Amino acid sequence: NNTNDPIQIRRYCVYNRIMPFDALIQLPLTIGRLFGSWFGQEFWLTRFIFIRALGSIYLVAFLGVLLETKALIGSRGLLPAHLFLQHIKAAQGPMAFWKLPTLFWIHLSDQWMTILALTGVGLSAAILLGLSNGISLLMVWIIYMSFVHIGQVFYGYGWESLLLEVGFLAIFLYPMFNLENFPAHHPPPKLVMALLLWVLFRNMFGAGMIKIRGDACWRDLTCLSTHFETQPLPNPLSPWFHRLPAWVLKGGVLFNHVVELLAPFGLLLTTPFRIIAGILTAIFQIILIISGNLSWLNWLTLVLCIPCFDDRIWRRIIPQSWLPSIPTDMGLSVMATSTQWGLLGLGVLVAILSIQPIQNLFSSQQRMNASYDPFHLVNSYGAFGSVGKERFECIIKGTHDPNNDDWHEYEFPAKPGNPQRNHPIIAPYQPRLDWQIWFAAMGNINQNPWLVHLVAKLLKNDPIIQPLIHHNPFQKTTPKAIKIDLYRYTFSPKNNPAKWQRSYVGPYLPPITIHDPALLNYLAAHDWPSP
Repeated sequence: NNTNDPIQIRRYCVYNRIMPFDALIQLPLTIGRLFGSWFGQEFWLTRFIFIRALGSIYLVAFLGVLLETKALIGSRGLLPAHLFLQHIKAAQGPMAFWKLPTLFWIHLSDQWMTILALTGVGLSAAILLGLSNGISLLMVWIIYMSFVHIGQVFYGYGWESLLLEVGFLAIFLYPMFNLENFPAHHPPPKLVMALLLWVLFRNMFGAGMIKIRGDACWRDLTCLSTHFETQPLPNPLSPWFHRLPAWVLKGGVLFNHVVELLAPFGLLLTTPFRIIAGILTAIFQIILIISGNLSWLNWLTLVLCIPCFDDRIWRRIIPQSWLPSIPTDMGLSVMATSTQWGLLGLGVLVAILSIQPIQNLFSSQQRMNASYDPFHLVNSYGAFGSVGKERFECIIKGTHDPNNDDWHEYEFPAKPGNPQRNHPIIAPYQPRLDWQIWFAAMGNINQNPWLVHLVAKLLKNDPIIQPLIHHNPFQKTTPKAIKIDLYRYTFSPKNNPAKWQRSYVGPYLPPITIHDPALLNYLAAHDWPSP
């Protein structure tokens, strides 16, 4: 109390084992220095590349929202979001927002959906072009989460949670209001880079564990003998992969296990282990990308590989003429103390929220894709725990005369239908209706009530659904009846001009007309409008 001499104050604190206030303030900086010395070099270029790559994923995701949302979850869509929110509010009461946080609690209309989707497209494009900061990254994260939470089965995929988790961490990579590509007062937080690798670890290791615990074909190395044929949406190279020699396909499964079960631990180590793990993971994702249309799951995983490489790597790859704006004294930059405290809090939050995902990883009842908090901050991941041995497809047909055998097939943008049609290249874009019809073929009509609603809309040629259909055989007239048949599909032999061979399995949904009492009662039971 009687001196302002810092030396005397420190001596007093040491003697009485008290942490000085200035040392407490510098605690995050001390932790950051210790962490930085372990984690490696600088990440200015890594952050620059990562954010733009993430912006491209956001852009693809929001384009899908813009093009498909009205038909899927709009007021006249297959699963209207307003009915879904009504059920949630009735069940949860005042806690509905915290159970399902979304901007659509404030207002919900098709116009509001379009405005938010367009905002997401614009912000994503800006991030891709370099106009990014914490605010823009926060906004795209909130908007996309709002759509995911009302998307129901059409947004129930693991990569939705993956994008939200990665998008949340990305908010902390840049200052909130600065639009510079290389803000000198905000060096790339190495803690956030490490947390992104922690996401990549759980994504890859979770997929590996779900396979080892799942289908026996992953253990006897035979899964790839059917995977390329039975995956959701094969592309032009899928038949080539399917016809590879059996020993090559078994080697592919073994490589899968190395990348998903062993390489992830390299992500948690220092260089060069982290770089080697990143290269193996990137090669694996590129193979998956060229072998099928798997939405943006593999593209986003490829983006997550970027933090494996620090600026030393990128300087050897990127032409020096592209980097004239990077100052030479970046290593001397120190971020504000308040920012350091915020990052420390982020690390503590992720550590606490990681407890359940870690328990899930090592549980005998491992869940493949699961979220443990309403904001999808830390999640569990996994893919293809089981692989189909046969491919079944729901083929929707309509007719002008149910008494005659004159049925015409509806074609969708990407799913198999006409055996003569070429396999599409559509990823990373995801045609969500095509994906859901692929899932529906594994079950029955009672497990997929939205399919009945789709049939009702096709019976009256509802224009809201037309953007999701590639070929409508009844563009000028309405069909009198519609049915869904189940077919077994296999790749055609190598020299066959047809892309698929198919055989009839049986009826999935018997012929139904627009005045069918069963149809009208079914729609009324779900609060869907009568056609």
